[in-house]
Amino acid sequence: MPETRKKVLCIEDDRETAALIAEELAERGYDVEVAHDGREGFTAILKFRPDLVLSDISMPVMSGFELLERLTAVAPRFRNMPFVFLTALTDRDTELKGRQLGADDYVTKPIDFDRLDAIIAARLAGVARNEIWAKQIELNDREAETLTWAARGKTSAEIAQIMGLSKRTVDFHIDNAREKLGASTRVEAAIKAATSRLIEP
Repeated sequence: MPETRKKVLCIEDDRETAALIAEELAERGYDVEVAHDGREGFTAILKFRPDLVLSDISMPVMSGFELLERLTAVAPRFRNMPFVFLTALTDRDTELKGRQLGADDYVTKPIDFDRLDAIIAARLAGVARNEIWAKQIELNDREAETLTWAARGKTSAEIAQIMGLSKRTVDFHIDNAREKLGASTRVEAAIKAATSRLIEP
C-alpha cells in the first residue's frame, strides 16, 4: 500500500550522488525527497516531515552539523526523527561530535546500499523503542554530571578536580552510569546518554 511507504529526505550537495541514493532507496520501497545543501534541507524537513534524514556533513551554505544543531534548537518536535550522516570523514572526533549533536548513525562513502538499507530499517524500527528506553533509564545528578564531563573529553582526575571529589568517586559514578546504559566503555556510555538526551554535552 503506497501510504505505508516511509519518507526519507536525502541532503547531498553532489547531485550525481544524490540522484543515485534517491534511485536506490526508491527501488527499495522508500518515498525519497532530495535537497542539495543544509538550508534547502532544513526547509525540506519542515515541509516534507520525513521519517528519517540522510545528510552529508560537508556542504555549502550550511553543513550537516549546523543543520542538525539548528533543527534541534528551533524545531524540538523533530528531536526523535532518526538522523543519519553520510560522510567521507571517518575519524573518531567527527563521529563523536555528530553523535553528541544527536546523530543516530554514520554511513561512509562510497556507500554500501545494503548496509544503508539495514541502518535505515533499524533506525525506523527503533524510534519508538528509543523513546521508551530513554524513559526507563534514570541517571542521578552525580552520574549525569560526571558523564557529561567525560563526554567533553575530561579525564577522571580532571573531573575530580572540577567537582571536588576523589578520582575513585568519579570512577564509581561513571561506572554506575555505564552499567545503567549497558555500555562497555565510557565513550560508548557518553554517546548513548547524549543521543538519548540524558545528558547535554
